[in-house]
This record gives sequence, C-alpha cells and structure tokens, in this order.
Amino acid sequence: MQALFQFLVRYEFFVYFALGIGIVIALRGMAVAYGSRRAAVFGLERQLASRAFNSSLALIVVLSVLGLMQFCIASFIVPGRPSAFFRLTPTADLLGTPQGTLPPQIATSLAGTPVGNDLPFGVQGCIPGQIVISSPAAGSDVSGIVDIVGTVDIPDFGFYKYEVAPQGSSNWATVSAGREPVRNDMLGRWDTSALTPGDFQLRLVVSDNQGHQEPPCIVVLRVIPSTPGP
Repeated sequence: MQALFQFLVRYEFFVYFALGIGIVIALRGMAVAYGSRRAAVFGLERQLASRAFNSSLALIVVLSVLGLMQFCIASFIVPGRPSAFFRLTPTADLLGTPQGTLPPQIATSLAGTPVGNDLPFGVQGCIPGQIVISSPAAGSDVSGIVDIVGTVDIPDFGFYKYEVAPQGSSNWATVSAGREPVRNDMLGRWDTSALTPGDFQLRLVVSDNQGHQEPPCIVVLRVIPSTPGP
C-alpha cells in the first residue's frame, strides 16, 4: 500500500493524463455508437450499437471514479497519514500527532531525561536557502505552542520532518512532517507544555525523493514554564 501511495502521488499528473485520454476515447466511442444506432435499419444493428454505447458510458463512469479516488488519495489520504508515505526513522508513528503535540508516552520519556541548564546555545548543520530554522532563534526561550518557521528547499525535494531531544541526548522524538517545499514560512508547530523546562535541541531533517537524508539543521533552545493566563 505504501508503494502504491508513493506512485500515485509522485506520478499524479500522468495518472490524470492517462485517465483523461481514456475518457476522451470513450466519449468518441459513445458518439460513434450513438450515430450508428440512429442510422441503423435492422434491429440487430441497433442492438449492437446500443451495447457499444453502454460499454463506452460504463468506461467513462469507471474512469471518472478512478480519477476521484486519485484526487482523494493525493489530496486527503496521503497528507493525513504521512507515516504511510514518508520513509522515516523508527519514530515515524509519531507523525499522526496533530498540531505538533508529542504523544504522552514520548513527552514523559523526554520529561524524564536530564537536561542541562549551563550548556552553550548554538546552531549546526543549517544550509542557508535550503535547510534553515529561522524561528525560534537559537538560544531563545520558548513555551507553550511554538510556531516553527524556516526553509526546506533542496534539489529533488522529498519530505521534511522536525524532531526534538533534550540537550546532549540522542533520544529524538519526531514532532511532525511535511511533503511540500517551504521557503521562509511555517513548517509546523511544537507544543512544549508537557516538557520539563530546560535546554532542548530542535532539528530539521530533509530527504530527497530517493530517500537520501541531508545532514540535519539543529538549534538549541530553552523551554521555560508557560505563563498562566489571566
């Protein structure tokens, strides 16, 4: 199923083109059959022409349904289930989490990992114009729901994902992902409210359409307690 989804999304234009050609041919067959039925003198000729007309009509209906299914898969099913489309690390099942909220078990795992409060903040691995986290800025304090802004635009782009881990830890948890290039715009959101305050790494991972993963862009941030509302 994963391979089928990848094929339908990657070759979406060609699928529509092939279905369109089929519908045009079927319409031509309907027109010919309709003309033959009107010109038929004998009952057998009319019967054969009617069968040809109905067959062409049925083909149009089938191709139209296939086109609708292609549209639903490419526009709704695949974007709604990125774990079924992207080739990801073992944390891929986290991609179903909406609005950048980590599942409770992952948030608990991260919350229980010791975090440093005296480690230097910084950036590493980012490529200007291709793989960048521009907001939040490295070294900044974040709390609550954080908008992640940046750029993911490499040759033969495939998909991107962003992950978090306590500073100094390799316990990365995938927050969310996307399959469209982004240039200095919203990549997604990250809900920090369930995390223990401290220093965290936020990394942006980008892969091309062959599954080759570029070196990640990493920024270090400090999660602080959310300010209670009035």
